[in-house]
Amino acid sequence: MLKIYSSSELTPQLRARLLQRSSSEDREALAIVQAILDEIAAEGLVALKRISERLDGVAPDPFLVTPEEFEEAELALSSEIKQAFQTAYQNIKSFHAFQRKMLEDQKTTVCTSTLGYMYRPVERVAVYVPGGKAFYPSSVLMGVVPARIAGVSHITLLTPPGRDGKIHPAVLYCARLAGANAVLKAGGAHGVAAAYHGLLTPPAELIIGPGNRYVTAAKNLLASTGRVRIDQPAGPSEVIVIADNTARPAFVAADLLSQAEHGEDSPCILLTDSLVLAERVSEEIAKGLDERPERRSMKETSIREHSYAVVFETLDEAIAFSNDYGPEHLEIATEKPERDLEKITAAGSVFLGHYAPVALGDYFSGTNHILPTGGAARMFSGVGVDTFMKRITYQYPTRESLRKALEPIRIMSKVEGLDQEHGHSVEVRFEGEKDRSPSQG
Repeated sequence: MLKIYSSSELTPQLRARLLQRSSSEDREALAIVQAILDEIAAEGLVALKRISERLDGVAPDPFLVTPEEFEEAELALSSEIKQAFQTAYQNIKSFHAFQRKMLEDQKTTVCTSTLGYMYRPVERVAVYVPGGKAFYPSSVLMGVVPARIAGVSHITLLTPPGRDGKIHPAVLYCARLAGANAVLKAGGAHGVAAAYHGLLTPPAELIIGPGNRYVTAAKNLLASTGRVRIDQPAGPSEVIVIADNTARPAFVAADLLSQAEHGEDSPCILLTDSLVLAERVSEEIAKGLDERPERRSMKETSIREHSYAVVFETLDEAIAFSNDYGPEHLEIATEKPERDLEKITAAGSVFLGHYAPVALGDYFSGTNHILPTGGAARMFSGVGVDTFMKRITYQYPTRESLRKALEPIRIMSKVEGLDQEHGHSVEVRFEGEKDRSPSQG
């Protein structure tokens, strides 16, 4: 069921192929999205209505969720459902509040000047949450809660409506619970463009959240203008499980299948030093598909076409492969997971031990599930409070500290050919001083 490789088979070519993921974008998507962006830029709300009808099958009227819709959503949910999301909200809030405490303003003294930095929130943010055929209230919490804790002034939630023009009650409940200022019933590239241009809400300065290849293309194209920031490129969800012979095959198989449930192109990978474990996990996957046949075709395609196991001589080799891969989710199901964690250099979020399925972080524990995919974890972080903040540096020099900088600045600005004004801007502050040395002109 699960393709199993031995590390001895990993030629440079095969290793490169196993590390490679398909791009979430292509030229066709970029061209389609650019046309949508151009339409929205030229015609505004008129274009948004037209494109929504064409792509979503409905142009909601109004596009913004009303107070009455929020009230109806809350009444539609059972107390059990609301309690579950409230508990998850508190966990997410607690963890991200802890992050905020770590982002403290600081200052120091360098060459008698006071230097420092301070954190300030981005003012206007759009949080994208996939919708339409499926709905993800958990992603509402993951996007809105850290933005609110960061101090963002206005948070717009973007999500496509169903064919009836409505948003699922759980999504609206979580939007209100987390503190979104507005919910725009528009998804895809057109929803992203509407938020960027501020058609119905204040124009977004930062757009975050996962979406399909058209959403990703829209975010990337708009970010290339230099007028909006995004979190990271998004692609198919993925998991690596690093496991040794202490791991339970049924646990590992269940976690791989839970990732396969995300989509046909979701990679689910086992890295181990035990061939016996790899073979038993493969058997458990086949068993799981028989016992839980829902979405079988999707899960089976994910396992057969995008997933595999590699049996290494040592766990250190497995960890090195994982670091090269840079997975979105990484489970470490080994005898000493905390020790192995110290060797990890690239991962979106890490789950330690035999009782840490990805679903725990996806829904409940408090860490964020909006994470870099497609190898982006080698250079991007997942969404956190810092995603919504700017670091501003400052300096407060004394007259004496500027005097010490005078000669080095004169020399450096002359090297760069900017001494006429750059150098002068320092020199002018000391003109006429009786104690100027000859070397100071």
